[in-house]
Amino acid sequence: MTSDAIARRETVDALRTVRELWGELLLAIETPPTDVWPPRQLAHTLRAGDDEPLVVEDRAPLVLREHPAPLNMTALDTGLAVERLLFGLADTLAAAVQRAKPDDPRRWAFQHPGAADARRAAGSRTHGLHFASVWIEGRVLDEDTEPEQQLDGTPTAPPFEPLPPHLLHEARRTARIAEGRLLRTLRLDQRETPVPDRTCPWCGGELTLRTTPDEPPTVTCSTGPECAAPVSLDERGRRAWGWRDLAALVAALSTAQPQ
Repeated sequence: MTSDAIARRETVDALRTVRELWGELLLAIETPPTDVWPPRQLAHTLRAGDDEPLVVEDRAPLVLREHPAPLNMTALDTGLAVERLLFGLADTLAAAVQRAKPDDPRRWAFQHPGAADARRAAGSRTHGLHFASVWIEGRVLDEDTEPEQQLDGTPTAPPFEPLPPHLLHEARRTARIAEGRLLRTLRLDQRETPVPDRTCPWCGGELTLRTTPDEPPTVTCSTGPECAAPVSLDERGRRAWGWRDLAALVAALSTAQPQ
């Protein structure tokens, strides 16, 4: 696989990770910072009265909202930084390869700070991070770079030119920076963290929270197969609570007597 093909794949993967976790970040902004336990990914599940689903695509961009009292400033700072990274990248790519007409919905519209209309002043940023991420992915994959035909069969120039290699690698660098910051803020980067001030309710063993970018969090008990917890063993013979078991572990720990 060529270096360009690798860069293209890694950029697309990073952009998709950001899109998939953006709703989690918005929830984190609206949730007070938590300790290691319970896992942040369970916060909205455990919080009462949170039945309404979060429609991420309908949320206004963070850079265009007022934030009178965010509950988690670290998450807000990360969200603003990720938006700046991807919006700035979209501006850069559009300036280099965009040939679409002003009325083409595929076009990335630049900011016009002096415009009287707020939406025109924000340009395509008003559509939010999801739109920017998908638009960048299209440029990375060289979509809409072939000549098109009008209704009468007359060929027209494509709306975009292929992305030159130096911008492809710049897109990769920027997307991976955005992905990494998002994963670290959500504690989804690869790490192992002892669960503080808690021991296994069944045996008193040490509990360890494990996270990785590609899988839901898990918790393991240090005791081994002798632990009587009602969950299966992992490959190292430890009792392991997967994603579906974590809520039950939270409940058991909340009612367990101190060891």
